[in-house]
Amino acid sequence: MSNIPELRFKEFSGEWEEKKLGDIATFSKGKGISKSDIISNGNLECIRYGELYTTYNEIIKQVKSKTNLDKNDLVLSDYNDVIIPASGETQIDIATASCVLKKGVALSGDLNIIKTNENGIFLAYYLNNTKKVDIAKLSQGISVVHLYSSQLKLLKLNLPSKPEQQKIASFLTTIDTKIEQLTKKVELQEQYKKGVMQKIFNQEIRFKKDDGSEFPEWEEKKFKDVFERITRKNKENNLNVLTISAQQGLVNQEKYFNKSVSAKDVTGYYLLYKDDFAYNKSYSNGYPMGAIKRLAKYDKGVVSTLYICFKSKQDNIDYLEQYFNSAIWTKEIHKIAQEGARNHGLLNISVIEFFNDTRIYLPSLSEQIKIAGFLSTLDKQIDNTKEQLAKIRKFKTALLQKMFV
Repeated sequence: MSNIPELRFKEFSGEWEEKKLGDIATFSKGKGISKSDIISNGNLECIRYGELYTTYNEIIKQVKSKTNLDKNDLVLSDYNDVIIPASGETQIDIATASCVLKKGVALSGDLNIIKTNENGIFLAYYLNNTKKVDIAKLSQGISVVHLYSSQLKLLKLNLPSKPEQQKIASFLTTIDTKIEQLTKKVELQEQYKKGVMQKIFNQEIRFKKDDGSEFPEWEEKKFKDVFERITRKNKENNLNVLTISAQQGLVNQEKYFNKSVSAKDVTGYYLLYKDDFAYNKSYSNGYPMGAIKRLAKYDKGVVSTLYICFKSKQDNIDYLEQYFNSAIWTKEIHKIAQEGARNHGLLNISVIEFFNDTRIYLPSLSEQIKIAGFLSTLDKQIDNTKEQLAKIRKFKTALLQKMFV
């Protein structure tokens, strides 16, 4: 097979040259810097090896961490250095490369530092993707995996000319910049919606009727007056077993976990219909008091009897769904939850307390519809941005498979 990539800029031709990483680079290791050495207002920027897994991608322009350690006792970066962890939990994880585009950044121990006259950005993309499996195979260890410079030196590469490296690096950098922009846009949109929801459900923001007049005051009601508990059993043996995902709502358990974690016999589970609600009393990301989610993806499904299930008697379903995603509802649960009392990870909340002792604040049905419509518009904007982000990430993955050899 010739060393020519499947996808290439038209001004370049000819085969890429095969070399070993040791032929084009020198190697060293970082030094020191423990987690306790990180100080938010430190005077020296630093990178710890674990941050390559959690914080950085192929390019490091802005450095997150700082320390007050003496730089004379540390190893500092040069512009264009490529860094790879020297230890990690798995072989495939350790094959993680980043190019440091700042001089004078302290590099911690357990970092392999690769200095080269080749384009460091190109090399980081190449190592982090096309060569990831090959690097993983070089690593050693079982409980803790290690990667040594003596092994990295033997890694076989196919390299284009430096002008082609620069062209590829610039192109992929542009794509990653777009990914960063869209990621930030999603964060800002979600923060905005969260802030608006807080004000709406605290009644700091009020909607008006189409004729400009005021809606009636909100009413405080007991949960049991607004909702009806669901205890219908799964006599039809419906096998669409659901679980609550903080981000996705009520979703099929097997698809979510890639396995079944339910009982073999689910006829004793609760059977839910579309637009029914279920409350999972266990902690999930963003929901310290558990999450309430609406069945929206399926016409029917079943859940464990550990869930508290219910349906609305007459109020707007879309409004209620938004309300349960707000911090206002979390405060209601907090009132009845016994501090620190959990049974097998579940909050110690009885069904009677849930229905009798929690309150829900409701505007008129007309205002509910207006609120739900407004928040739904924000959701659509967030979903559109997420869709753009997913597409460009997929595009990047396809490019990385075709632009290297």
